[in-house]
Amino acid sequence: MESKINRLTDILRRDDGISGAMSYTEQISWILFLKFLNDFENGKAEDAVLDGKEYRYILDEAHRWDVWACPKKDGKLDISVIKSGSDLLEYVNGELFPYLKGFKSITEDYKSVKYKIGAIFEFITNRIANGHTLREALDIVDEMDFHSSAELFQLSVVYEKLLADMGSDGGNSGEFYTPRPLIKAIVDVVDPRIGESVYDPACGTCGFLIEAYEHMRRGELSTTQLKTLNEDTFYGNEKTPLSYVMGVMNMILHGVESPNISKANTPTKNIRDIEEKDRYGVILANPPFGGKEKSQILANFPVQSNATELLFLQHIMKSLRIGGRCGVVVPEGVLFQTGKAFADVKKELLEEFNLHTIVSLPAGVFLPYSGVKTNVLFFERTHATREIYYYEVNPPYKLTKNKPITYEHFAEFLESFKERKTGENAWIVQAEDIKEYDLSAKNPNKQEAITHKSPLELVESIKESSAEVATLLDEIEMIITARK
Repeated sequence: MESKINRLTDILRRDDGISGAMSYTEQISWILFLKFLNDFENGKAEDAVLDGKEYRYILDEAHRWDVWACPKKDGKLDISVIKSGSDLLEYVNGELFPYLKGFKSITEDYKSVKYKIGAIFEFITNRIANGHTLREALDIVDEMDFHSSAELFQLSVVYEKLLADMGSDGGNSGEFYTPRPLIKAIVDVVDPRIGESVYDPACGTCGFLIEAYEHMRRGELSTTQLKTLNEDTFYGNEKTPLSYVMGVMNMILHGVESPNISKANTPTKNIRDIEEKDRYGVILANPPFGGKEKSQILANFPVQSNATELLFLQHIMKSLRIGGRCGVVVPEGVLFQTGKAFADVKKELLEEFNLHTIVSLPAGVFLPYSGVKTNVLFFERTHATREIYYYEVNPPYKLTKNKPITYEHFAEFLESFKERKTGENAWIVQAEDIKEYDLSAKNPNKQEAITHKSPLELVESIKESSAEVATLLDEIEMIITARK
């Protein structure tokens, strides 16, 4: 499987319409998806015959993979009818894509596969400029058999690697990818279970939801449990078109037939309108931070702030069901900033939720696209916070792009967390000892040493300080404006 994907990327890199990992990952994705859909439908049709029923195909015959992409005769490609070169491009751009895009407008059932197809192709276009290149790509993908669960699993692993490469490409692509070891550690702590709804309000390529799915798939499941897992468990919002498309396809290629992923900007929802029926049992997220939202959006939140991370944190708190559990990544500034907006949100978090654990992540977790120091907040909607378990993750080497965080780096934490063991990297703070809602508790087991920061660390420190000043100025501006 991996060798086939590598051949695909090598071929597409040479195409004039492709520019970088984001571009070829997008193009590989839609081709893989249509082959997967073809095998999925053929499998359903075969099962229907065995049951004495007739399967109704989603795609009409003319637009099925076996007809337009790789028609066969006697088990081999029928070279007399296959499209290639300009004919293939004309068909894909002028007929196939408009047909698939139209699915969203002809069905109102957002849970249906047909709706998902329309939603995917609403935001994606064929960028492969050479019809012969596309022909080569189709032939390679046609060799993959998605009837096989083993092959499908291999594909899901390789696809995750593609998304990671896309994230490492730098620039805006970094917003799409959270390191899988970090995701797995968070999911292990939160421990989502069959029957619970799982939500990510900024789901990107759906890494958290997929890891939760794999976590919940462990062991033997009944037909009813599998149906629940596939149709009524996973929910997410994503505002960026490309990451939305990648996320939906990522979930489907991992085996979730009907993910409930919406193309939406989460902060546009007024959190005052969220009721218990709208809430989720588990929330897993690495929401955006450092950005600014329009003033109209700020009105959707009781605590108004230009700090995006505060808006998402409020949304998450409001969206968590009574008894629900959450693991969310936040920039370190959320812990130590004590301006009114930050203090108000943290006051609610401590008084209305059980903030039982804070994990300090090492610098460099999100390299190469961000050097901001981050933490993970784990909380439950059960009772007020009584004590907080702090843990510092300290890898034996400095994290870089080529030496990233691994799951093994969380092993000690995952073991210590269960019994809330204290030690060199772990300590407990009583809620009553927290002053002015400053959650940045210093490790009492380590002596403060005088260190000289690297130039990069100094730049990041200046950025953090500037962001804090900007936030305070925004708060002052909003107070002055409100008094006019």
